[in-house]
Amino acid sequence: MNIFSYHLVELPIFDSIKRIFSSPISKNTKGLIHSEYMTAMTLGSPIFSPSRVLIGKSAIFMQWENEIALENYLEQDSFGRILAKGWHVRLSFIREWGKFSGFKIPAQKDKLESPNSPVVAVTIARMKPFAVPRFIHWGRPVEKLVRDHPGTTLSLASVKFPNTVSTFSIWKTEKEMTNMVHGHSAVEKPKRHSAAMKERERKDFHFEFTTLRFKPVAEFGEWKGQSNFIPNT
Repeated sequence: MNIFSYHLVELPIFDSIKRIFSSPISKNTKGLIHSEYMTAMTLGSPIFSPSRVLIGKSAIFMQWENEIALENYLEQDSFGRILAKGWHVRLSFIREWGKFSGFKIPAQKDKLESPNSPVVAVTIARMKPFAVPRFIHWGRPVEKLVRDHPGTTLSLASVKFPNTVSTFSIWKTEKEMTNMVHGHSAVEKPKRHSAAMKERERKDFHFEFTTLRFKPVAEFGEWKGQSNFIPNT
């Protein structure tokens, strides 16, 4: 069965910069369907600040034919062994909105046990260059909403130059995530996400865009000295 994985790893600055321009993940990796190698960013931080793009901290989103292929990669590939020393979560596909080339959405969909089960959300898009200022205007308030939301245990953004942007968030429950999406959260300015989605529908920011929802299967390692971001795993 197809499985997705999301990895966070800290690299030496020189290695990180080099890998920005040359992905260390071979497209011929056995069992790999697609991968996106990105640099982590802090959600909601000022655009021109050292905390915005975190050089040295990499985020890698991958799809595999099965979990055995992922295990073999982490054990046998030189970069896979580096990823194995970081943090990652293994994900089972639930739902998709939109389309993004490269990933192959499984026909078989998993289900959560209940709306109170933890859930992982990934968005990924290819930006229209001239839409970037408008995207930042509408997107940063949403980033702050997700970053500060009491329902998230880990949230971040990532970027791959020239125009790939992505977000990743772990939610304590699916209910808290869907409430956020529809503007029903008990937080300040709860409709920031729904307002941005209406603006995207009016005039799209992206060449291609998708939101993916996953059931977390297993979590490994530490990120910034912390672990156990997924409740009850």
